[in-house]
Amino acid sequence: MTEKKLKFWGWGYDDQTLTEVEAKGIAAHISKSTGIDSNDYIAPPQIHEICLPKAKISIPNELKNLVSQNDYDRAAHTYGKSYPDYIRAFNRNFESCPDAVAFPTSAEDIIKILEWSDKENTAVIPYGCGSSVVGGVEPRIGNNFSGVITIDMRRMNRVIEVDKISKAARIQAGALGPQLEDGLRPSGLTLRHFPQSFEFSTLGGWIATRSGGHFATLYTHIDELVESLSTVTPAGTIVSRRLPGSGAGPSPDRLMIGSEGALGLITEAWVRVHERPKYRQSSVIRFKEMQAAGDALRTLLQTGIWPTNARFVDSEESRLSGVNDGSYHMVLLGFESASQPTDSLMKLAQECMADHGGQFNAAAERDKTADSWREAFIKAPFRREGLIANGIMHDTFETSITWDRLAIFHKEIKLATENAILKATGKPGHVTCRFTHAYPDGTSPYFTFHAQTKPGHELDQWRAIKTAASDALIKAGGTITHHHAVGRDHMTWYEKQRPRLFGEALAAAKTKLDPAGRLNPGVLVPLENGREISLP
Repeated sequence: MTEKKLKFWGWGYDDQTLTEVEAKGIAAHISKSTGIDSNDYIAPPQIHEICLPKAKISIPNELKNLVSQNDYDRAAHTYGKSYPDYIRAFNRNFESCPDAVAFPTSAEDIIKILEWSDKENTAVIPYGCGSSVVGGVEPRIGNNFSGVITIDMRRMNRVIEVDKISKAARIQAGALGPQLEDGLRPSGLTLRHFPQSFEFSTLGGWIATRSGGHFATLYTHIDELVESLSTVTPAGTIVSRRLPGSGAGPSPDRLMIGSEGALGLITEAWVRVHERPKYRQSSVIRFKEMQAAGDALRTLLQTGIWPTNARFVDSEESRLSGVNDGSYHMVLLGFESASQPTDSLMKLAQECMADHGGQFNAAAERDKTADSWREAFIKAPFRREGLIANGIMHDTFETSITWDRLAIFHKEIKLATENAILKATGKPGHVTCRFTHAYPDGTSPYFTFHAQTKPGHELDQWRAIKTAASDALIKAGGTITHHHAVGRDHMTWYEKQRPRLFGEALAAAKTKLDPAGRLNPGVLVPLENGREISLP
């Protein structure tokens, strides 16, 4: 069988590319719903249209079975999936592509590649499947290196070992979400970590970016699921002891979780897994007021009733997604269990929602609104490509804030983003919000915005909006990112958010583990002796 090929410029596989008619139809829907006009349609790039710079390094004979310099591989490892990534891809600009792409099959292969990198004085970009939306995998590396080698981990994709007694599994870092679940299925187990990028992202990528799952209110971040890690660094290999918990000093795993490839390459992990659920139940609760929905969610979690999934979607985002007519906000609740029916838990949750004015379908027939939202959620990245192809800016940013500050925080961030769009484009934009993750002490507001663009000025307009929104997040006390990671795009605000002394300690750790600063330069630790190449 022929392996399906991923788009070198966008989300998913080649055969998942929207037609011009489909893309224009999506743009027309958004234009009608928001009043934002589209521009002329631009077709997605074809590989034969791309002119790549000549590779600056040569592959040694002993590595030729592991390394590629063909146009597709170099182009496909140039960008992630951020808005500016798409704009440059649609402009057929792949000038920042890596000089070579390595596909290791073992930790020993990675060590050989790092040794080659040292001899050639290249930067190294660790790569899962390229779903970064924050500039986390692009070779913008400064001027201290003679070239770039991207290390693609996807050939290291096996479930190596399963401990059914302790309910844990040892899995290679390059396993994509579906591969990981397929490997666990014969044992009746599952990781149950489902970021939106699930199909096109890897376990190592989830760990390196502190991924947040969208069906895990109790175990939201991958952090809670990691039992131990193996990591290859330029200074040596780190293998943490596999334990259910430890109080022996700062955790070596916590140093690597969220390190975004700047400290080392995660090669495998022991992760906590669960029995596959047998009982599932979902419900959609309708609210007239956003505050009431937030109060209901807060009360639910502080009471200790833990749904598997709990998210809030505002009425306008529901309308744009085609989930409902926009006449109400909605809270989506899901419960699941491997051992017992979930009816009693759902009943308690619905009673809590009703206490705050929530309305739901109490009849026997199932409300299928949750299914409609799930379908819209999965298709969102593809629909986004259709909008960008028609000149409509579509982007998102997410954060988190405690419940006591949510109302004013939401108002300030939404207003700041709307004002920034008007200033950058000269025309009103459109901003919506949903709360994708909820905790007893707070939630994660996730903003989506649309704006009209001027051809040739999209990057400047995006940068102005992104800067204003990010400034507002930090000023209002939120985090620059809840689950999208830092990358290069968030570095300015990450440096403001973290304590200064911690930043210096992180830089010292990088110097010890990566003395030449080769790993993902400019991510998490600012470039000191070389200026990072900015967006064109």
